[in-house]
Amino acid sequence: MLHRAALDAAHAGRALERALGEREPGPGPFVLLACGKAACAMAESARRVLGPRIARGHVTTKDGHARPLPPLGVGEASHPLPDWRSELSARAALALAESLGPREELLVLLSGGASALWCAPAPGLTLDDKRRTNELLLTSPADIHELNAVRRHLSSVKGGGLVRAARGRPLHLLAVSDVRGDALYDLGSGPASADPTLFSEARAVLRRHELWNAVPAPVRARLERGVAGEIEETLKPGDARLASVSARIVASLDGALDAAAAAARARGLRPRVLRDGLYGEVAAVARALAAELRRAAASDCGLLLAAGEPTVRVRGSGRGGRAQELALRLALELGDELPFEALCAGSDGSDGATPAAGAFSDSSTRARAERLGLDLRGALARSDSFPALEALGDLYLTGPTETNVGDLALVRLRPREAGEYDGRTGGQ
Repeated sequence: MLHRAALDAAHAGRALERALGEREPGPGPFVLLACGKAACAMAESARRVLGPRIARGHVTTKDGHARPLPPLGVGEASHPLPDWRSELSARAALALAESLGPREELLVLLSGGASALWCAPAPGLTLDDKRRTNELLLTSPADIHELNAVRRHLSSVKGGGLVRAARGRPLHLLAVSDVRGDALYDLGSGPASADPTLFSEARAVLRRHELWNAVPAPVRARLERGVAGEIEETLKPGDARLASVSARIVASLDGALDAAAAAARARGLRPRVLRDGLYGEVAAVARALAAELRRAAASDCGLLLAAGEPTVRVRGSGRGGRAQELALRLALELGDELPFEALCAGSDGSDGATPAAGAFSDSSTRARAERLGLDLRGALARSDSFPALEALGDLYLTGPTETNVGDLALVRLRPREAGEYDGRTGGQ
């Protein structure tokens, strides 16, 4: 299965183990901090390779993803919106970084979801202030870079907070990337990285998306004070404290996409790879994929592989996710014009606030929905793709995957033949 090949290549624990086998971070002893949806897998691998050199530490992961990892403490927190446990975990991470002994080194393991799972509001802000701001941004057209620029300037841990707390002690960052371009300052909003953005840019994001008057007053006050130079900026490139920091990306979307393409070729398929094919507003992404599929139909290419993370503006109170919405929009774009079969899925096993990793769609989706009396366009208008896909039997369920590198779309053009691939049973 092509999607499974991608997940195997990007598995956070195995990727970290390979990276540590190639080059260990230092002599130790280490204080370990792991945060993200794949935090437990990464901490487990680090413990396996480094053994007793890990003196202590703490792991923070999403609800339902934790497991015991003695002697490390393990806690869960809320995602995609932070809760009181997110703040508790972030404060604990900062305290551990500040407590480093003369010989100890800090080992930071990050994976997708860390921005919400570690949430330490900056002085003058409350958790509710940050939650409200995050909620407004998540339901706006703001992309992940804009969202993180705001987050960093409202936080004590993001934008280099761990580097400041470590006070020059060695800090080793190993990360699984779920952001475009693998920018370190966007991974978990950069707790162990320099931040090239400014208070003025964070303020501009809120104004550009007409959120300035909607965010809590303390948020506006902090950003205005930052723009005026009354508050210290986030850690900036060139800061002397960065001399003690080393950083490596151990797994990314490119590696997952390459593995899916290799698996396709091993099955005699000729894939066309669109490395940035899923970036942009989800409706525009669906139209672009449909156009690519029409071009492919005129050639000998029977498979499109696209990667990225579409942007979705939440328009209602329904349940869904960007991959599920993309699957439905692709079906509406193409109808039965071409004999296609698609799987659109995230790599982490949970698309939006749903238990599905994503969904299948094909050239029969629209007709099957009509027979069931389902209004797909209405569902999309309410951001309610999950119930429609559940009724169609087209959800893709994997459970937690112990990685998070972004989304993949696998779209096949060959008509289904008896006894062969059936999209809804996992043939992609």
